[in-house]
Amino acid sequence: MKIRHLIIALLVLGLGALVYYRMAENKKAKQENSGGGKGDGKKPSMAVNGIVVQPEDFSNTLALSGSIEANEQVQITTEVPGIAEKILFTEGGKVSQGQVLVKINDIELRAQANQYQTRQKLAAENERRARLLLQKEAISQEEYDIASADFKTAQAQTQLINAQIAKTSIRAPFSGTIGLRNISPGTYVTPQTLITTLVNSSKVKITFSVPEKYASQMKRDTKLEFTVAGDTKKYTATVYALESAVEVATRTLRVRALADNADGRLLPGTFADVLLPLDKTANAFMVPTEAIVPVQGGKKVFVSKNGKATEVSVVTTTRTDTDIVVLEGLKPGDTVITTGVLTLKPDAPVKVTVTPKQQ
Repeated sequence: MKIRHLIIALLVLGLGALVYYRMAENKKAKQENSGGGKGDGKKPSMAVNGIVVQPEDFSNTLALSGSIEANEQVQITTEVPGIAEKILFTEGGKVSQGQVLVKINDIELRAQANQYQTRQKLAAENERRARLLLQKEAISQEEYDIASADFKTAQAQTQLINAQIAKTSIRAPFSGTIGLRNISPGTYVTPQTLITTLVNSSKVKITFSVPEKYASQMKRDTKLEFTVAGDTKKYTATVYALESAVEVATRTLRVRALADNADGRLLPGTFADVLLPLDKTANAFMVPTEAIVPVQGGKKVFVSKNGKATEVSVVTTTRTDTDIVVLEGLKPGDTVITTGVLTLKPDAPVKVTVTPKQQ
């Protein structure tokens, strides 16, 4: 019995020693996690990067795609059907305003014109005689009115046939470059026949669309730059027209600018990469995008103050490739933390390595 009691006592002592050892180890681990075995209660500082912000003027630029169009462009057709008797232009050549491009055969029209002129002369003579008789009261007013109406009708018919004859000479409505012709001499042309095209590209139009949030910043006479594929030259243009309303389907505003093209390097129909300057923002802070933390109802950043991370609510606007513009919430000289912001908590101790701001 004594041996049994001794064994039980030894087991109880061993179990107690094990429990004591485990409690001591847990206490030691807690002390180490809370700042070391010294019991000072201080948390270790988190190593982070940051930048010192200063206000600056921000000039935003929109990169857009546009299309180049000729300043003036028209399809050359005929108003009077007939045989194309003469083609008086060279494909791809320059023509002047009013120059005859195509002559339509007008023999039948001229014959009709002679006929109408003869009728007009006869009606004029009848009107003259009727006027004399009316003065002598030899005929009634009604009879004179009939003779006068016949004369005016003959005049109108003569004018109409002369106008049709004039239309048989198809003229250039403006100066420019003629395109490829689609007919040959002897072709019967109608108003539906496309003869050629005429383009005035001494100036070109650049048409592009701007997102509606920037529509209020669009102004006439704004200067912009653009480039085209296969050409390293930067061209300039001036905004001269804005669409009157935002397109509902795309939520964009169409804008048109005009550029000089005296050397003819810009071809209508090609695409243009447009760089459109927007309004300048004064006293803005440029903060790296990774420093911004989205929160309910807005955005925030962490600022280092006295070795601790401090939450600051900010108001942001335009975003660039690497930065975001902060309008409110920061002060000159603030050190904005740029790394580890997702794990930071307010008043957490931090050790900031200030990095120079990239330009």
